[in-house]
Amino acid sequence: MLLIKRLCCSFQRINAITKTRQPGDTLEVRGWIKSVRRLKNNVFFDISDGSTMQKFQVVVPKNEQLTAVSAGNLVRVLGQLQVAPQGHYELHANSLETIAEGNLNSGYPFSPKQQHDPEYVREYLHLRSRTSRTAAIMRLRHKTQMALHKFMDKHDFIHINTPILTTNDCEGAGEVFTVQPDSDELLKQMSRPPVPLSQSYFDSKVYLTVSGQLHLESMSYGLGNTYTISPAFRAENCKSPLHLSEFYMFEAELVFIENLEELCRFIEKMIKSVTNDILKFSEADIQYCQNQTVGENFNLQWLRDTWQILSYDEASDIILRNKEKFKTAVKSNEGFSKEQELFLVDYCKAPVFVINWPAAQKPFYMKISREDSSKVYALDLLMPVVAELCGGSLRECDVNRLQEHPHFPQGLEWYLELRKFGGLPTGGFGMGFERFLQLLTGVKNIRDVIPFPRYPHSCKM
Repeated sequence: MLLIKRLCCSFQRINAITKTRQPGDTLEVRGWIKSVRRLKNNVFFDISDGSTMQKFQVVVPKNEQLTAVSAGNLVRVLGQLQVAPQGHYELHANSLETIAEGNLNSGYPFSPKQQHDPEYVREYLHLRSRTSRTAAIMRLRHKTQMALHKFMDKHDFIHINTPILTTNDCEGAGEVFTVQPDSDELLKQMSRPPVPLSQSYFDSKVYLTVSGQLHLESMSYGLGNTYTISPAFRAENCKSPLHLSEFYMFEAELVFIENLEELCRFIEKMIKSVTNDILKFSEADIQYCQNQTVGENFNLQWLRDTWQILSYDEASDIILRNKEKFKTAVKSNEGFSKEQELFLVDYCKAPVFVINWPAAQKPFYMKISREDSSKVYALDLLMPVVAELCGGSLRECDVNRLQEHPHFPQGLEWYLELRKFGGLPTGGFGMGFERFLQLLTGVKNIRDVIPFPRYPHSCKM
């Protein structure tokens, strides 16, 4: 038992070596061989364990046993840490053991020395974490979630696990997936009048969630500020590089907020703070992704800019005055296309909040403007690269106005009771988590910033 404990303690992730180890230390590393260089007296292996963008060099005295060791093998190496002539750490091996053979010459789809197109890599979802680009994106994805949790905890928000299964279509757009058991026999066993057979499991229609917002609101009425990072689902026939059928949403609800610009400034502060936090720990991964995408370091100038605020009418006026510049039609009653959103960002030379939207374009829960009843206190945040990143609003807290809304859904009596039994002013927003990653990395296709993308005609694994 003592031997097992000693060996476990000596096992070191490569990303931690430069932070915790000194030249001369004895340590063990485990990882995949990325490349092999055989010289006269020594063999040099580049090892990767997925923990960092940087490969780790292992030096082994040349011997006959090493002829069978090749790229792709998973190995365990024990040795002494030394400083290479180039100044980086390397491990001078006392022993090298092959844990598993890689067999990269027998059908492995990726060449270690070749950059593959994202479309090609996407065909091998089960193997793409072995590629440098996907590994960098997944590490960044993890650090981004941690940075969001850290920021929200610092500002006294409570994280809520909102449900995946729900009886409501929060956005009211009908873009929902229905849920029911696959077993007809089970449905028949559980059926009872007057419930339709297809609904007999839950006694009502049930969907995969499109948003956790309404559930967050119910929690905020007892807990104060809340947030969630949860999957959401949209049944859209869309293959845009900015859309998925399953994606993750960061959503937050703030209590005692009655000013839309205050909500805008909170969003700006959060995104800037979280991004700066990520850059402290993941700059190498971000730069690698940016270089792979655009060929040079990506400009995050928006971190230093003051973000602008335009009313919907002001934004519409700018678009109409420049309509000859657009390929997409300008439709004043349907909001803005991505092309037009990016134009507004460029026009303002900074990210821009578009506020006070026509009520006809927004869902029932958004607060009607007390100055102009044709508008609601809503916002869209437009950013470089991705266009719309966030959508939010003040929430309607007047029970009578909600009840009278022509599109108030059936079955949401509980939503009215939140206001009836001690209501309070609230506001909130949602941010597409994958779009945020695209903003940070410049990755053009959203399918490359999520581990297992689901979209029309594709649900692999």
